[in-house]
Amino acid sequence: MKNKWILPVLTAILLLSGCGGNTSDFENVPEVTIEEQPEEEKIPDPSEMPSDMAEHLKQKQTGHFYFDQLNSEEQTIYVEILNILLDFQDGVALSCLETDKIERAFQYVLNDHPEIFYVEGYTFTRYTLGEEVKKITFSGTYNMEQEEAKQRQFQIEEYAKECLSGVTNDMDQYEIVKYIYEYIIERTEYDAGAPDNQNICSVFIGGRSVCQGYAKATQYLLSEAGIEATLVMGRVFGGEGHAWNLVKLDGNWYFVDTTWGDASYQIVEGGAEDFKGSIPPINYDYLCVSTSQLLRTHTIDEGAAIPVCDSMEDNYYVREGRYFTELDKDKLEQLFEKAYDEEDHYITLKCETEEVYQEMLKYLIEEQGIFKYLNNGEGAVSYAENKEQMSLSFWL
Repeated sequence: MKNKWILPVLTAILLLSGCGGNTSDFENVPEVTIEEQPEEEKIPDPSEMPSDMAEHLKQKQTGHFYFDQLNSEEQTIYVEILNILLDFQDGVALSCLETDKIERAFQYVLNDHPEIFYVEGYTFTRYTLGEEVKKITFSGTYNMEQEEAKQRQFQIEEYAKECLSGVTNDMDQYEIVKYIYEYIIERTEYDAGAPDNQNICSVFIGGRSVCQGYAKATQYLLSEAGIEATLVMGRVFGGEGHAWNLVKLDGNWYFVDTTWGDASYQIVEGGAEDFKGSIPPINYDYLCVSTSQLLRTHTIDEGAAIPVCDSMEDNYYVREGRYFTELDKDKLEQLFEKAYDEEDHYITLKCETEEVYQEMLKYLIEEQGIFKYLNNGEGAVSYAENKEQMSLSFWL
């Protein structure tokens, strides 16, 4: 009787990074209206902010990422605009007559304050004498009444309260970030047509959003949990606008891209509809990553000084023991055994270098070493590879 060899079948699924969404999904430029009024016409009598009040507000803003990057004069403009937006004011005179500084301060206010979800842009009126600008008054462009904003804020606070009730005293900062990353992804669907998708209402109230909504929601919850986090804007390969986060853990900066962590985003933007249900529901390639890792797929807009993230200490794969600096068969065995013990449905590992990644592919796929670690008894495996991030996912 002849021996029959059943050859294992390898099924490859390319795990798409996606392309950042359509340009229309991401609005980095605020709505701005400019009006001109000659000086001789009646000028509104706005209440100017006293200098002592400005200094008090500036002290309260110290520690906000974008505020700290401004000089003293720009910080004054920042708190003037912040005060106007928080109180839904209109037609208030600013201390500044330079529109580029006003634009920058406005954008920095929104970057630091995701809780200002009711502002789409601003209007300013220049009062001139001849060609000389004598005064500029500023008004926020509000997309809802103040009473509606209060009602939404209550809903947002309820969402945050429920989410943060899962944060326990024994969690370190990395574990809190991971928890919030997973919490948002599990409760949000990527939808370019979602209402309010440029602000936190889309995530906290609607459960559907795009990159800016994801990023601002992540920033909001991390800040509520006591973790320093801010908004980063840039582009992804293909040139589409995109937003993600910068977080500080134990003194080290990392990037977090919650949008790219969501499988619903990968399906919609990566064209992977045929693989729905067959890609990991959460992609951890963008949880606490370094600058060098991020720049494989993202570019950061110029302007603000974004620190270089060079630590791997709290990277997801490092913390979870899934980071390979070499082909380590014993570590692979332990990793798969743990995954089976914890009844995981899939496992993802990451390689430090292209050389290690190719060596891992050769051993696990070409030489079919993966079957030493699988317990499914089917003689087949489904796997996904992310070449940009040098990671591999296997279904158990």
